[in-house]
Amino acid sequence: MTTASGILLLDKPAGITSHDAVSRTRKLADTRKVGHAGTLDPMATGLLVLGINSSTRLLTFVVGLDKEYFATIRLGSTTITDDHEGDLLDSAPAGAVAAVTEEAIARGIAELTGDIDQVPSAVSAIKVDGRRSYALVRAGETVELRSRAVTVAAFELLDVRLVTEGAAIHLDLDVRVECSSGTYIRALARDLGTDLGVGGHLTALRRTRIGPFRIADAATLESMDVAASLRSPADVASTLFPTVDLDTQQVVDLTHGKRIVLDGAAERYGARPVAALGPDGRLVGLLDVAGPKAKPIVNFPTSEVLA
Repeated sequence: MTTASGILLLDKPAGITSHDAVSRTRKLADTRKVGHAGTLDPMATGLLVLGINSSTRLLTFVVGLDKEYFATIRLGSTTITDDHEGDLLDSAPAGAVAAVTEEAIARGIAELTGDIDQVPSAVSAIKVDGRRSYALVRAGETVELRSRAVTVAAFELLDVRLVTEGAAIHLDLDVRVECSSGTYIRALARDLGTDLGVGGHLTALRRTRIGPFRIADAATLESMDVAASLRSPADVASTLFPTVDLDTQQVVDLTHGKRIVLDGAAERYGARPVAALGPDGRLVGLLDVAGPKAKPIVNFPTSEVLA
């Protein structure tokens, strides 16, 4: 069983859950300690950030990072799940879909850009009275979720295509979205279709970025060499946070849960967590700085194999 610790960037294929991807990675890494920072639906592809062994502690600081997606929105019909995997609810008349202009689409997208209040898709993992919303919907219950504040920093229209299926007509929109954590792209598709009066749902979704981590640097399950793909805890923490180099005694004190003195730390780092690195370059812990002193938010074992 491996004792190596680090972060893996995985390109999840369509047709499997995020849990499936974690399970397969456990086998590839030969360890039970694998976690992920943010799920993807089975239909979705793209970036999953996985933590191995003690680096799962870093995932808490990855979950809330902003994200980028490429998606296809189909205008002209709605589904129970707001994506193509759900049962069809309603279809708009062909004439109404054909009458939707790119100018109207642009206005609708503009209304859904910036700081908005979004009602999540009912088929989501949000808990209602202790039960997952998607479980309630699949059990035939009606679920009404509260809106939440999210930020859509970019909602860009890349292409528009007219799609004919028998007597039905749809408009497929290829889009790029940059958004805050907790934003549902399926809900953007639903709301854009509602605003345009023809309904809408998602037919494709690919996550390409989480914070500073990009899909271009991700491996696939088929080609992944875990040892070669692991990014060290120190490398990842240095990407996310400012760093401070500790001497040997400070490392000992920090691993014992003690506060350490960092002169001028508050002025240099502000209120952000600080990544503490030992003399050997290892990540010792993440620090909370208050005045001249810093206390550990989370420590990392110094006995694990370096990635």
